[in-house]
Formats: sequence, C-alpha cells, structure tokens
Amino acid sequence: MISHAAYGTDPTNDRRVPVTVLTGFLGAGKTTLLNAVLSGTSAGKIAVIVNEFGEAGLDHDLIEAVEDEIVLMQSGCLCCSIRGDLAGTIADLIERRDDGLLQFERIVIETTGLADPAPILQTLLVDPELARNTRLDGLVTLVDAVNGAWTLDTQFEAVSQVAMADLILLSKTDLVSRSEADALSQRLSGLNPTARIERPLAGQFDPDKLWGLSGLRKDVDQRDAITWTTHALPEEDPLANLSGFSKPKAAPFAGSPHDTRISSESIVLDAPIRDSTFDYWLDSLIALKGPDILRVKGIVFLQGIDVPFVFHGVQHVFDPPVPLNNWIGDDRRSRIVVIARDLSRPELQRSLDMLRAHQPKSAMKEEFQSHD
Repeated sequence: MISHAAYGTDPTNDRRVPVTVLTGFLGAGKTTLLNAVLSGTSAGKIAVIVNEFGEAGLDHDLIEAVEDEIVLMQSGCLCCSIRGDLAGTIADLIERRDDGLLQFERIVIETTGLADPAPILQTLLVDPELARNTRLDGLVTLVDAVNGAWTLDTQFEAVSQVAMADLILLSKTDLVSRSEADALSQRLSGLNPTARIERPLAGQFDPDKLWGLSGLRKDVDQRDAITWTTHALPEEDPLANLSGFSKPKAAPFAGSPHDTRISSESIVLDAPIRDSTFDYWLDSLIALKGPDILRVKGIVFLQGIDVPFVFHGVQHVFDPPVPLNNWIGDDRRSRIVVIARDLSRPELQRSLDMLRAHQPKSAMKEEFQSHD
C-alpha cells in the first residue's frame, strides 16, 4: 500500500538496476528480440535472464564464452538461465556484479510463453533485497500478428500479458494483410488503452525503444509520465489533449470471452485530492479486489503539495510513489488508470465515485474509457 510517509520519498539517489520484463506467447518472436538486444551496446551492458539456454536459441555468432552457466556475449552483455527461483537468480547476479565478477547496467527477464507476468512484477517488489536493488523499467509484450487473434481467443494468459504491458510489439506483420494487422491492433488497444503499440520489421527494430517505459522513475520527462497513463500525445503539442482519453474505434471482431474478462477504467480529476481520500480509495479497492487488479497507475496531485506523484501497483503490491519535481505549467489534473480482471465496469466506476465525490463541482470533468 502507499503510506503517507511514502509521499516524501526522495528518489534522487536511485541507483537500483532497471529491469525489463519481456513476455509474449509461444512463437511471438522473443528469441529474435533477445538476439537483437544482446548484439547491441547502445544501452550498455545487459544481463538477460531466460528460462533455459536451449529454449532461448541464442545466436552463437554473438557468444564469446560460456562459464558457470553464464553466457558472455561479444557485446559485453551476458545471459543466464533461471536457477531455482527468479529472486535467487537476480540476487546472485547483483552480488557477483558488486564483487566485480560481472558487469551490467540493466536486466531483461524473458518469461515463458504461458507465464502470467503478475507474479514476476510482484517478486521485484515483495522480495526485500530485490526491492532495494532493482526497479521495474517496463513490461514488453510481443504478439504474433499471424496467430495472435487465435491465441487471445484460446489462452487467457496471453490476454493478461497484453493487458499488463507498457509496450506491445506486433510481430510478423509482413505475413498478414494491413487490414488484419489493423484489426488486431485495435483489439490490443481495447485490452490495454495505455500501452504503445509498434510493428517492428525483422532486423529493423531499435532495442533502445525497450528502455525507460515506466513513468515511475526519478528522471521521467513530464510528457512521458502523462503518456504512460494516457494515449500517446500529438507530436506537435506535448501538453495537448490532457483532459481524458479518446474512445478507441470499434474493433471489427465479434469479441472473445477472454477479452471480456479484462476491463479498464480511467478518470481525470481537475482538483487535487486529499491524501486521506486517495489512501482510503486505494486501500478499499485493493482490499476488496486486489487479486483481480492487474495494474493500477497514475499521476496524482495531493492537496497542499505543489508537485504530483506517479504511483504504480500490481494487484495488492505497490511501488513507493515518485514525486515529479520537474513538473512545469499550471496543469494540476490527476490521472488514474485501473486495469482489472473479472470486474464489471459498474464495479470500477463505483470505486472511482469515491474520488469524484470529493471533487468541487467546478472540477467535475471526468472522462472514462472502459473495455468489458
């Protein structure tokens, strides 16, 4: 939970290792992306954690040496398999780095195709050592344009992977028609209205786009923080269209029972919120529906504090909120997004009514977007 003391957290000395979680169903292209990451050096040295080397399909032309279950790459990056539990593997890597045995600036975790990302994100927050030494930099989900629609219809884990993503990469679009790719993109946007969706072409994707996806970091740009909780803003005006979300176009598919299990609600509040009101709303939501909350995130202005805070949680576990000390302009609107599983839209709206009830009448300009 977010405590009152956490509102004063000073992240200026945040030296935690950024962690990117890479997920996607079987055949979506994670191996190809991993090889691109390990062949590049623009983001510094990277430690990639995979489930098994054999499954990773590493490009042997990139391998420099193999020692102690760690593959060293010519780029200076390294790759290892999960030994035991994930927390133990990460802790071991960080300990060996601190001892000068390994060098890396960030970590990429590649999940299995059937994995629900939520337990991984929770591990990063709940394990005391990982919470001190790592921070979530973003969740990237790959979706196969050829089989993606069928996968979403048949595998609910794939739906959860999409709903929790910060960035969705639609792969293999060269193997389908433009209309098919567009239809799948609309469907993905319906499941996760705040994630950026890109269509990388084989061999042309810039791995640098994988980094800095989370708005919960000390040096986050104001524009990036807003985009993290809304659709991407127009290039020509970084502060335009901040009053809410525009509704997505109707997707040209009949809908899947799996899709209907995911719902999202967003609210924009013009006036700052009392910290007690915000805490009570969040505590109540998580206490009642915690296991079904995939992600909660937002930018919140609290009464009596000049700068907003970025917050983020997975189910009932939350990162400490981060103050946006570089916020400029007169915009004092709070933006909150809830993405949940097996909750109806009225349930989420009733939850947000608690926040609306404490807004001055002159500040009642909420705009909702939902998918259920």
